Amino acid sequence: MANHSIDHAFTTRSLTDRATDPTYAGALSFMRRKFTKSLEGVDAVVWGIPFDAAVSNRPGARFGPQAIRRASAILDNDPQYPFERDLFEAMAVIDYGDCLLDYGNHQETPATIEREAAGILKSGAFLLSLGGDHFVTWPLLKAHAAEHGPLALVQFDAHQDTWFDDGKRIDHGSFVGRAVRDGVIDPTRSIQVGIRTHAPEDCGIRILYGHEVEDMTASRIAQTILDHVGDMPCYVTFDIDCLDPAFAPGTGTPVAGGPSSARMLSVLQKLGGLDIKGADIVEVAPAYDHADITAIAGAAVAMHYLGLLAERRSRR
Repeated sequence: MANHSIDHAFTTRSLTDRATDPTYAGALSFMRRKFTKSLEGVDAVVWGIPFDAAVSNRPGARFGPQAIRRASAILDNDPQYPFERDLFEAMAVIDYGDCLLDYGNHQETPATIEREAAGILKSGAFLLSLGGDHFVTWPLLKAHAAEHGPLALVQFDAHQDTWFDDGKRIDHGSFVGRAVRDGVIDPTRSIQVGIRTHAPEDCGIRILYGHEVEDMTASRIAQTILDHVGDMPCYVTFDIDCLDPAFAPGTGTPVAGGPSSARMLSVLQKLGGLDIKGADIVEVAPAYDHADITAIAGAAVAMHYLGLLAERRSRR
């Protein structure tokens, strides 16, 4: 063990060093990346947003960032499947820790998230956020649109999240409609994948319903997304309840009839042609999980985002 170390997240002196912690021990940053608030020389930032006061059913997603980090420990060392590369060999990724939110003053939450996200984005780093319920995507979208202009939204979800919104609600089921009305996203280039509920309006967004996804190959789903979004800058949000509860029981609003984790991870792996400006994974609620099934799926989704980013950087 002479060449091995422990607690890589604190002890490493390099942002691209490979971790050697035992999978079952050591500080649990995301994929053992260095815990730091310094953005100097950083290509990508992993950031937790432990907020779940906007849920309409079961709470618990405030513990999502912790669960995803814990599950990611198994992904820390080897070349990552299916990308066949050490993601961090030529890409400096840090774990920025969590957003500090006042649990007794939820009206301040959107501005707090947006302000801190904007600060990260100003560094030029890619921001990968770990929720938290799906409301956190609203201030994240605002921060990204302020930096890049209106975005296409690629949303993996069982729900459309276009319910009534007075512009003030703290609600995980209405942020998409608000983003359309406020011009933060372009509905004509946005797409929702895996939808298995009905909302009063679709806001002009392309929908791939759950039963349609069931009849499509991963390649066809990915190509549909690529064709619809085209070359427009986009934001990718993955609500873990996009997956069938068999593959993601640990979430607040599970809906039967969804796709497998294998199929949706295969779709993500094929989205390298998108101009992804930011991404998140939300609604992991470990209190309802079993054997970390949902957290493992969430960690895999997050790793796939970094894999796509590493591939894109290698093509420059």
